This record gives sequence, C-alpha cells and structure tokens, in this order.
Amino acid sequence: MGPPVVPIVDIHTHIHGREATRIYDEARRLYGVARTYSMTQLAAASEVRDLLGDSVRFIAIPNWSDADRVNAHGAGYIRTIERFRSEFGSRVLKIWASPRLRDLIPEGDGAADLREIDSPARVRVCEAGEALGMMFMVHVADPDTWFATKYADAAVYGTKRDQYRGLERMLDRFTAPWIAAHFGGWPEDLAFLDEMLTRHPNLYIDTSATKWMVRELSRHPREELVGFLTKWRGRVLFGSDIVATEDHLRPKKATTSPMADLADSPESALELYASRYWALRVMLETTYDGESPIADPDLMMVDPQTHDAMSAPRLRGLSLPADLLADLYAGAADRVVGAWERDHP
Repeated sequence: MGPPVVPIVDIHTHIHGREATRIYDEARRLYGVARTYSMTQLAAASEVRDLLGDSVRFIAIPNWSDADRVNAHGAGYIRTIERFRSEFGSRVLKIWASPRLRDLIPEGDGAADLREIDSPARVRVCEAGEALGMMFMVHVADPDTWFATKYADAAVYGTKRDQYRGLERMLDRFTAPWIAAHFGGWPEDLAFLDEMLTRHPNLYIDTSATKWMVRELSRHPREELVGFLTKWRGRVLFGSDIVATEDHLRPKKATTSPMADLADSPESALELYASRYWALRVMLETTYDGESPIADPDLMMVDPQTHDAMSAPRLRGLSLPADLLADLYAGAADRVVGAWERDHP
C-alpha cells in the first residue's frame, strides 16, 4: 500500500512470543506502524520489549493464567498493575468487563464483586491505578451479533445498553482519560456513541477488533461515518486488536484458545497479522468496495442458512482526507496517551 500519511500508532494489540513478535514486527513495518501498545502478559513483557525496544508500550492486564479469576481481576490485579508500572513504565490499565465474565466466574465464587464494571473490586483497582498515575482502557460490550445469540438471555447477561450504565458512573468518578475499546463496544450505533462522547469529555474510543469494525462500520452510509469521525476528531484512536502468539507458528497448539487456530505456520501468521492492517488501512484510506479478506463467523452465527464459517462481509472504503487520517493514525494517540505519559513520568 505504500507508507501511510504519518507513521501509525497502534493503541490496541496483544503481542506474545519471541518468533511471533518478530513476525508481527515485520507485518507492522510493512504497513507503517511505528509504535505499538500491547496487552502482553506480565511474564512475557520483557521478551517482547527486548525485541521491539522503545517502539512498544505495555497496557497493564490481569494475569489470565491465574485459575482464581476473582483474584486475577481483583486484589491480584492491583499487584500486577503495580509491577507493570514499576518495571515497564505502563501508564494505562485495562478493565475487561465483557458480559462473558458471567460465564468465566460462576455464581457464588465472588462474582458479585466483579461482574459489574463499577463493582467494589473494579473501583478498588481503578483507585490503585489512579494513585499510580494511570489512565484507563475498557472492554465494556461485545457485538450486537453476540447479544442476538450467545447473550440472548438478558436475565443472565443484561441488555447491551445495561453494560454502559456502570461505565458512565466510572467515567464520572475517575476523571483520567478512558479509551473504550472496539469503537466503544458499539460500532453498530453511532448515535449512541455520539451521546456518550458528548456526556463524557474524558471518553475516547479506538478502532480495534478489525473483523468486527470492517463488518459494522462498512454498513453505515459513508457520509454518516465520515461526519462522526470528523466531529470526534481527536477522540478516535487507531487500534487493530492483533493477537500474536507462538501458537500461530505451528499446527499443534499449546492452548485451546480460538485465536490459536487462525494460523499454523510463520507464513500464515504473517498473512494473519498483515490482513488486519491491510483491512483497516483500505477501509480508512481508499474507495475499495468489495469482500473483506477476513472470514467472519459472526455472519453464520446470526444467519446460518446463507453463511458459513468462511463467509466474509463487505468492506467499503471511506477515503478519509489526509489530515483526518493523520489524527486518527497518530495525532490523537499522541495528544491523549503520549501527553499522559509525559505528564506522569
């Protein structure tokens, strides 16, 4: 594609593993990504930093290998955040508040203290982060396709709108910047996002979860989406949500994660990581109008009669002007996260 209008800052990735990191580095260089913010497990962060140097920053995340998930997201997470801050200079912590947490933490295991984004344990985590000079990233909701299928029982998971009530209380309580991942968790509803951004000046969103973004953002009329991005210029940051793992390099997997099955060799891993940058840049920069190169099983989940696991959605290019692209690719990240890092050494 050639170089982007400015070197890109990817605010949202998950990079792990020595060889996978090398392959990810090749992919990002091909598409003009100069700085990466990664949600890397604490135990793997030194290895990733050794390979990527000053071009990687770490966002603090819970220890997902801890079988005690209540501890991992609660008291144990506070200790993890403290280490990310002291050992790696992290200034951003992630709150993962997906409705799926109701499946991962059974009733009676301390779940009530964690399931809501403004529950007591979450508040304690954010208070600890605030004292350390941290800002916040949050995963608050999942695709409409999931609420229509796997989260259809609102008595268990709540409605999609329910996911945001606690977030709004947290935005008011903790005034540092918040980046709501995955286009705020609701790329399907620009009017709702417009209201959220209007009410909360410390709220920002990113473009991460490429497959989801391509499917839903391409459905909006171009004029409507460009108008939204123009109005909220400086409040929308570029993110890919690329997951890089050693499991992508071999047919035999070390984990049972569904992400592990997306590649099975170094060559297919490079294609996987590059496809996310290609799709995002094509959507944002060009007039392309055709099938996405990324298979999207969500299509089959909601319409199994006409789609299968390899079906892909339409990708429609926005052809954004260069100055708006420059803000989306790097300017917003520098003014929000970069400025926060400079002000909180």
